[in-house]
This record gives sequence, structure tokens and C-alpha cells, in this order.
Amino acid sequence: MSELDFSTTLGPAWFPTPVFTASGCASSGKELSQFFPLNAIGAVVTKSIMLKARPGRPTPRMAETPSGMLNSIGLQGPGIDAFLANDIPWLLEQNARVIVSIAGENVEEYSVLARRLRSVGGISAIEVNISCPNVENRGLVFACDPNASRAVVDGVRRTLGGDIPIIVKLSPDVTDITEIARGVVDAGADALSLINTVLGMVINVDTMRPHLAGKTGGLSGPAIRPIAVRNIYQVHQSLPKTPILGMGGVRSGRDALELILAGASGISVGTATFSNPVTIINVQKELRELLAAKGFASLRDAVGFAHRNE
Repeated sequence: MSELDFSTTLGPAWFPTPVFTASGCASSGKELSQFFPLNAIGAVVTKSIMLKARPGRPTPRMAETPSGMLNSIGLQGPGIDAFLANDIPWLLEQNARVIVSIAGENVEEYSVLARRLRSVGGISAIEVNISCPNVENRGLVFACDPNASRAVVDGVRRTLGGDIPIIVKLSPDVTDITEIARGVVDAGADALSLINTVLGMVINVDTMRPHLAGKTGGLSGPAIRPIAVRNIYQVHQSLPKTPILGMGGVRSGRDALELILAGASGISVGTATFSNPVTIINVQKELRELLAAKGFASLRDAVGFAHRNE
């Protein structure tokens, strides 16, 4: 039997394995590099970078929930200048493949960030995180507005030209995610990241007040995996030629395979790494074994398999 082809592509970007970090869960990979070489996985997806350094939201900003975690970190980060000076060189020294996630407060900021990254060598793709509030439009989240989401992606695509693939990260907190997905693909997205966290809230029954200082936060972990599967399935059904980087509650190879069967071409592992830093490596190994056991010659053959014969 020939060896399984475990490689994947997200738009024009090729990766030897389909398992990645999830943006926001491993910063730029330094903590995880203590446990495994970063070039052993598909790519490091960095925490979303903004133009200026941000301290994040006030504490408390995390809470455990049944089968998950609620966070209200608030895109804490060093800003693009420090990121380019420190994080990118370090990642390239590790021979890691790098997907840089960017976020902005308005349409123009995304284009400025893309311009700063355009000439940086060694970047495999840019993830455009549009699950952020648009300060020019009363705090409306870009990914919840078809026009705003298209405007962001169009600006980034015009800035980058065809030099760097664009992966757009979408929010599940919308009525019809396929409408948003079609809009950003029409605007120039090469691939999609599905899904970002689900908006949630915890109230402390002792204080009888919201537990998080920011009141609401993003729910991640196994609790949201069925939501991720549904979103990935629907988007793949609507846009079968658009690659999807799937994420949401993946802890095992079986979890990863479920998202792939729904239509994902790659998998990001995030929250699970907080309790076990080598979860990504375990998922990768288990997924490879599962694909082979089920008779697939390649990962590509399994993508969207649940849609066959519909």
C-alpha cells in the first residue's frame, strides 16, 4: 500500500500536514516550542496582530464553562512593529511555516497591516480576522456585516495583489454564514477559517454580577464543536472549491476527522493545548492513522466526504 498523502493546500499555499495552531491560543509559538519542533506541524497561526500594542481587557477575563472556556482577552498584543522585529525572525529561525493573523479597528487598518507584511519573506498566508468590532460603525463586528466584511477583504487583496494567500476568519454569530462566506470569497479570499469563538456570558451567582469584566466573551472548547461542524458543512456545500481551515473544540484525531468530513482542508487546535501542550502532535498522529485505517489514499480524498451521494 502506498503511503498516505497527508499534505493540504489553503488556496495556493501548500503544507506538508493539515494540523495548525489556532490564532490566540499559542501567541507566536514560543511556549509550544518547548514541547515539539514547530516545523513538525502544518503552520503556526499567530495571535491576531494589530497596528498598535494593546494591553487587552481588564480582569477577570477568563472563565471555565461546561466543556469549554470563555475568554475576553481583547486582542492583547505587542503591535505590528514589535511583532516584525521579534516574532517573525524567531519563527523563521525555527523553520516554522507561518500564517500571520491580522485584526483592525477599521477597514483602513487592515490594509495598512497588509502593506507592512507584504514584503516580509517566509509568510505562508495571512489570516484576516474580521470578527472584530468596527469602531467606525458603532462597534458592529465586521464579520456580521456583508458589506463591511467584503470591504476589509477587498482592501487587503488590493494591497497584497497576488503575492500572499488570504484566509478570512469568520464568526458563527450570524444568521447565514454562507452569505458572508460568498461575499469575502468574491472580494478575493483564497480560503476561510471556520469558526471563531461563539459569543457567551457567565454570571457569578455569588456576586450576582457578570463574571467577566468585559461582560461577554468568546466560548471555545468541545462545547462548540457541533457548531463548527454545522458551519463548515454549510459553507463547503455552498462553496465546495473554497478551502476551509476548520477549528472549534478539536481534542483528538476523531474530532479533526469530523471537521474534515464536513469540508475542512485543515484543522486548527487551540483551547485543548492549554491543558495538554502536545495535543496538536497527538491530533496529527491520530488523524493520519484514522485516514489510513479508513482506506483514504490522501487527506484530500476525505475532505467533504460526508457530502458524497447527497
